[in-house]
Amino acid sequence: MTVELIHPWTGQVDYRYDYIGEAEVERLLQAAADAAPAWAARPLEARGALLRAVGARLREEREAIAAIMAADMGKLRREALAEVDKCAGACDYYAEHAIDYLRDGAIATEARRSYVTYQPLGCVFAVMPWNFPIWQVFRFLAPGLMAGNVAVLKHATNVARCADAIARVLREAGVPEGVFGVLHIDNDTAAKVIADPRVKAVTLTGSDRAGRSVASNAGRNLKKCVMELGGSDPFVVLDDADLDVTVPAAIASRFGNAGQTCIAAKRFIVTPGIADAFVQRFVEAASKLAVGDPMDDATTLAPMARADLRDEIHAQVTRSIDAGATLLLGGTPGEGACHYPATILDHVVPGMPAYAEELFGPAAAILRARDDEDALRLANDTDFGLGASVWTRDLARGEALARRLQAGATFVNAIVRSDVRLPFGGTKTSGFGRELAEHGIHEFMNIKTVYVA
Repeated sequence: MTVELIHPWTGQVDYRYDYIGEAEVERLLQAAADAAPAWAARPLEARGALLRAVGARLREEREAIAAIMAADMGKLRREALAEVDKCAGACDYYAEHAIDYLRDGAIATEARRSYVTYQPLGCVFAVMPWNFPIWQVFRFLAPGLMAGNVAVLKHATNVARCADAIARVLREAGVPEGVFGVLHIDNDTAAKVIADPRVKAVTLTGSDRAGRSVASNAGRNLKKCVMELGGSDPFVVLDDADLDVTVPAAIASRFGNAGQTCIAAKRFIVTPGIADAFVQRFVEAASKLAVGDPMDDATTLAPMARADLRDEIHAQVTRSIDAGATLLLGGTPGEGACHYPATILDHVVPGMPAYAEELFGPAAAILRARDDEDALRLANDTDFGLGASVWTRDLARGEALARRLQAGATFVNAIVRSDVRLPFGGTKTSGFGRELAEHGIHEFMNIKTVYVA
């Protein structure tokens, strides 16, 4: 099957490629299986040296990779450059810290010696999304390679060139053949890969619908899996928040990456005493975002990745307005093949798509709370539980509320973001398992007890 990639800004066919056949899938899976024992046996220091070389190669190729991201899914050039740098940093981080994370851990028992040791599982199959096409891969790959695992990747259809660029960088850095492979395949073939006995674990970042399908398949085949799924993150503005800090953060969290981020703020929950002032300044700031070519540094709001995604969020906005939401800004598809303007809906209440569904694009929902407790109730009244933030001058007040928010990560006076030093993942329908930090490197390892009587 031939796939055509449409440039998100021009609307023109920018690239064509073919899915690989059964024989190539077999070759890549066998190459991973063949490479796994030698890679696992390679000393940690040697794996770390190669990972540092990968990081260095990423930095050398940052401009070229950024251009590929802009063409594949419309990412702003400066956001793409920052993403590549973040991946290089993750390589350096795990090269430095994996030795400590994977050190045997002694446990006092009646035995002469008892301890926990960590052993790689083997081949990890990754199903990754298009919105952070380099970072999402390195988020599992950097710790995975240091753990001694090998990997095969099914990337999102519209970022095939990003997947190939990652493979090229690893190859040029000296990573052995078979340690990382790219499978350009459809979903039916991906299901067969999950079931293949050479695949020992599965990781997915994507929608809850995709997560249910992949996790069910992994479960049927008794494969360990990590699911990082969607989010509808609350951004709780308490009545003593500093709007000079809060409003710019709200703009960055909602409209960065054209709003196509699982951990973007999506529901802005405002309390009396500050609600009107916040909303006014939020609308004013959002109205100044500049639409344009993602490679033009004057552009501050990127196009969405695909036209169907733009149409989907427009339908959510329209249905919310029909249900009674107040449109304050945007709401009409604009110039560019996949452009959707910065859109803000006020007075969003239960029963509206903007209240219950994930808005995966540049549209913000404003929910008005009666007080702190009501803000907490609204924040937790969702099937999702990925991230959440609280904004207040009173840090004790903010931290107390943050501890009660139902999410995998809660931030006070900072936008939710992934950080290689901190575990990342969700609760409820936002998934399970953790990536990054020490927790992430242990997810795809056999945590093995050794007992010597």
